[in-house]
Amino acid sequence: MQVVMAAVDKPRSVDYKGATDLVTDTDGRSELAILEVVRKYFPDHLILGEEGGVSGDESSDYLWCIDPLDGTTNFAHSYPSFAVSIAILLRGKPIAASVVEFVGGPFCWDTRTYIASAGGGAFCNGNQIHVSNKDEVERALFVTGFGYEHDEAWATNIDLFKEFTDVSRGVRRLGAAAVDMCHVALGIVEGFWEYRLKPWDMAAAVLIVEEAGGKVTRMDGGDFCVFDRSVLVSNGILHEKLLDRISPPTEKLINDGFDFSQWYKPTGYVSEV
Repeated sequence: MQVVMAAVDKPRSVDYKGATDLVTDTDGRSELAILEVVRKYFPDHLILGEEGGVSGDESSDYLWCIDPLDGTTNFAHSYPSFAVSIAILLRGKPIAASVVEFVGGPFCWDTRTYIASAGGGAFCNGNQIHVSNKDEVERALFVTGFGYEHDEAWATNIDLFKEFTDVSRGVRRLGAAAVDMCHVALGIVEGFWEYRLKPWDMAAAVLIVEEAGGKVTRMDGGDFCVFDRSVLVSNGILHEKLLDRISPPTEKLINDGFDFSQWYKPTGYVSEV
């Protein structure tokens, strides 16, 4: 958190992973600072970081999923929707999580720190949080995201974006999945979905949503695992109504050959989910 906060409102050193997929020097420095702490106190654990990949003991039951700067493009533009996201998994299931969201904007930055532990509830800046109780799609606000691959899944979500914009109070696209999911946990939006996220995007926030009383599945309605290729999170009350619209086009993607098998799972890591 300190590394990112020290870099806001300052010139960025920007590079590219792809045509539009940014990475900054802050991404790398943030991950190195996190790795230093994890390796010091948990030297036998396995680590999966967005920038550094897999390191540590692959026979470990514990896996750290680290996104040192979720929403890098927003950070590079000083747009207030980015975060640091860290989770620890036990045999594939998140058991503790933290997401630090950077809020405000140029010259007035602040943070929201979300934490959760399995069975221990979810908290934001020390206050216990809970998902909203809205039970009508027409009165709900949603969030979604779009990846850098403009493929059939991307086009399908464009259609879903249009559909939910038409039937709800609106759909936002803020550009940082961990932040979006934490907003569901905070109760200020009712649902979030996206294709092609990575474990470091999801692992912390899905636990925070669940501990705030929300529900998490794949977009086809199947049981969710952080190594999956789609996620739907909601306040729980609206989950089946969302699936009524989201599951059919997702199943069509699967029938058309879109690969929904698990990915980014470190070789040798034993997961029970």
